[in-house]
Amino acid sequence: MALVERLASTALIGLTLAPLVVKVNPNFNVVATACLTVFIGCHRSVKPAPPSETMSKEHAMRFPFIGSAVLLSLFLLFKFLPKDLINTVLTVYFFVLGVLALSATILPLIENFLPQSWNDTEHAISLHLPYFKNVEVEFTKAQVVAGIPGLFFCVWYVLKKHWLANNTLGLAFSIQGIEMLSLGSFKIGAILLAGLFIYDIFWVFFTPVMVSVAKSFDAPIKLIFPTGDLARPFSMLGLGDIVIPGIFVALALRFDVSRGYGKRYFNSAFAGYTAGLVVTIIVMNWFQAAQPALLYIVPGVVGFVAVHCIINGEVKPLLDFDESSNVDEGSESSQDDKLEQKPKAKKTD
Repeated sequence: MALVERLASTALIGLTLAPLVVKVNPNFNVVATACLTVFIGCHRSVKPAPPSETMSKEHAMRFPFIGSAVLLSLFLLFKFLPKDLINTVLTVYFFVLGVLALSATILPLIENFLPQSWNDTEHAISLHLPYFKNVEVEFTKAQVVAGIPGLFFCVWYVLKKHWLANNTLGLAFSIQGIEMLSLGSFKIGAILLAGLFIYDIFWVFFTPVMVSVAKSFDAPIKLIFPTGDLARPFSMLGLGDIVIPGIFVALALRFDVSRGYGKRYFNSAFAGYTAGLVVTIIVMNWFQAAQPALLYIVPGVVGFVAVHCIINGEVKPLLDFDESSNVDEGSESSQDDKLEQKPKAKKTD
């Protein structure tokens, strides 16, 4: 893990724990936590091969409709079925996902302190799932060690539903989502963000569905920030407002790495994300009402990158970029080195 990523991870851990001992401005907490999470997830996504899950154009076009169907289904379930029953089922589901996400998030932080052989897949621990005779699950010893604190955190979450446990799981889901998902190209990213831009506006401004589900859904699909205000004890930020734009910002970073640009377009995309989030907070406090964060984040992320590439005269290279055909055969350490490189001047005859 690169030094800058370690520093960001340390800052995120400190910021997450800070409200336990001091009063932290919730507006600052929302922006700083989200930005640090995106920053970490983006840098973790830089690997010799692209992230394992790549989105196609068809998936991007269908995503807002599938998301709408899921959101509306949850709204109807909470409306006509006991909330406790639904949330119990969801708790079990997120318990399992939480252990896996936390162990995967923790592993890079501790693997340097473990014997190298514990990462060896040749000596992995194999488990056969009951009732599924043909299903075999393998874990390295390092993954098992990383899963221990994840297991305890998930048990604590189930027993107490404390905001810190909720946020810990939410941050792990967000980092893993940004790290593991790929848009494939900027064209697909623009299609996805445009669709979700409309999706977020519709479900927040024109229906009570989004806000109702967010308040009823007792699971780590949102980050909760203590405010110290008895009338409104917590501020919330949905994980989608971190992961969805985050995978676009991560794509910009991997584009920079593939071209040896340092962090040229990553800086633009990240600045656009930060600006969009700040505007969201300002508008939310001005009107004292929930806001569709993607309404402000999407124009920020896409707009900053678009203006930057137009100024540089690099619209075509950016639009032609296809991550599936840009697999770097180098080692992961060489990828970290590329992050610090500057564009090289072209030789002239």
